[in-house]
Amino acid sequence: MNFKRTIKHLFYPGWWLRRDFPPSEMARIEGAIKQSESKHSGEIRFAIESSLPFKALWHDESMNERAIEVFSLLRVWDTEDNNGVLIYLLLADHKVEITADRNINKVVGEQEWQRICGLMQTEFRAGNFGNGVVLGIDEIGALLEKHFPISAADTNELSNKPVVL
Repeated sequence: MNFKRTIKHLFYPGWWLRRDFPPSEMARIEGAIKQSESKHSGEIRFAIESSLPFKALWHDESMNERAIEVFSLLRVWDTEDNNGVLIYLLLADHKVEITADRNINKVVGEQEWQRICGLMQTEFRAGNFGNGVVLGIDEIGALLEKHFPISAADTNELSNKPVVL
């Protein structure tokens, strides 16, 4: 267990999440996901967590491990074309992680996900949290549109609503 990280997470004010992501921003993010998904057959989820639960801290869970856990918890993997993408934001660590299902990972490399995370983090550092998330959704949507175009039979398989953990 990393003592410094544990203290930071245990005392991270939960109200900062509500300050940086008020209901209007959450609605804007939901709308951006809906608009993006109208152009491709992929599914995008956004999950935000102010700090890790104690169990995750005790086991020194990495950002990537937590993102994979949330990916599974939200069933982002459970899409017909295996092309779901999770944007996971952990406020206490000031980090964002993109986790994608196997079919999108066959055509999009890790460098591309890191590039998008970098664009988002630039916005976050400027205090533009909603803009950063919408930028990430737009960038991911462009990749999904290129590799998984919309079909007439496409349905919305996962909720577009942002998830607060």
